[in-house]
Amino acid sequence: MAIATINPATGETVREFAPLDDGALDKKLALAAEAFRGWRATSYAERADLLRRAADILDDEADALARIATLEVGKTLASSVAEVGKCAKGCRWFAEHTEEILADVPHEVPGGEVFTRYQPLGPVLAIMPWNFPYWQVFRFAAPALMAGDVGLLKHASNVPQCALAIEDVLRRAGFPDGTFQTLLVGSGAIEGIIADDRVRAVTLTGSEPAGRQVAAAAGKAVKTSVLELGGSDPFIVMPSADLDDAVSNAIASRMLNNGQSCINAKRLIVHADIADEFERRLVAGMEALRIGDPMADDTDCGPLASPDAVQTLHQQVRDTVAAGARLLTGGEPLPGPGNFYPPTVLTDIPDGSPAHREELFGPVASVWRARDVDDAIRIANDSTFGLGGSAWTRDESEQRRFVDEVETGMIYINKFTESTPEVPFGGVKNSGYGRELAAFGPRTFVNAKTVWVAPTEQRSGDVE
Repeated sequence: MAIATINPATGETVREFAPLDDGALDKKLALAAEAFRGWRATSYAERADLLRRAADILDDEADALARIATLEVGKTLASSVAEVGKCAKGCRWFAEHTEEILADVPHEVPGGEVFTRYQPLGPVLAIMPWNFPYWQVFRFAAPALMAGDVGLLKHASNVPQCALAIEDVLRRAGFPDGTFQTLLVGSGAIEGIIADDRVRAVTLTGSEPAGRQVAAAAGKAVKTSVLELGGSDPFIVMPSADLDDAVSNAIASRMLNNGQSCINAKRLIVHADIADEFERRLVAGMEALRIGDPMADDTDCGPLASPDAVQTLHQQVRDTVAAGARLLTGGEPLPGPGNFYPPTVLTDIPDGSPAHREELFGPVASVWRARDVDDAIRIANDSTFGLGGSAWTRDESEQRRFVDEVETGMIYINKFTESTPEVPFGGVKNSGYGRELAAFGPRTFVNAKTVWVAPTEQRSGDVE
């Protein structure tokens, strides 16, 4: 795949980039290893000061950075501005809390001073996706840099300008040369980078097949890995819920980033008693969304990231309908230039169909009907994925059951799933392993070293 900026709203190739050759890549890996030796010796206060400077740059240049993301990804400009702001928030949060998170942990053991000390591992390879081109990177980079690690970014090939902008922000904030580097390479270079002795760990956010390949390479090299592989998140609505609130949040969650988010509400599981009314309001709300230029202030839904994304999504919709699902609205790519697909609603989803078994990465909502709370939990768990989910109910007993029994890494009650630096992020099952953010962020790529200092025995002649 070419490393290029291709405007998804027009199909125009804006700028192309030459990938690093083997010699240039080797120099960057050597620089990362050298930078780590100095960076690990800096204090938390020094690191935090630089990270706060990065946050200030992100805030000051939010509009310009957002326009790069909208140009490369097609998300609305408002959502890109919000994403840059979230990155600044994340930088400040980890600047404030990492020293406390990584403080020595004492253990009460007879016979000495015993504690756990967290020490950085070294250069960490981050393989990141295009859908949140800034936040996905900063949610790794901010805690890793604060922990004393250094970063190597292999970003998605369709967001090279975002990748270079991140490196530029951190450089101008004062991070030493080599502390964070963007590697403009294709996916074929990843396995070799992971195997390189100078790289000590790897994190990936991406597809399930990519995750399996990276996990295999990391396992072969015996290196720490974290995987976030997407999901098909349940969004459960019970009769006691505020229906207006549930519908508006279902649309907001499903349409976040033009439907291209790992934690979008993808499977809407609605109690049968309210399903007809829910579907009616859902369709009306989806049809009211304005589709168009993502740079325009009045656009609700922009293009998908690539022509391949449109083709894949449309084939999944067609195959699901062919299997017996009903199409309530949408379902056909829009004519003209750009990668536009309309907000779409499917219902009566057959078992084994793509909407049942696969992640639909785009503005397509699938609706299931549940007989009761047991059936809702069964449908929610009938997925190979387990990233996030939400449940909408005022019934406290139902809330407890959803919290205890829905098989996801995250469950939100009367709120749609989101990531924020204060709380852990990650999934189970085929959604991957490991956690990011909160205390897990700084503690992921460190050596939790056990230290035992036995008392020095004093000889009688040493003391008067």
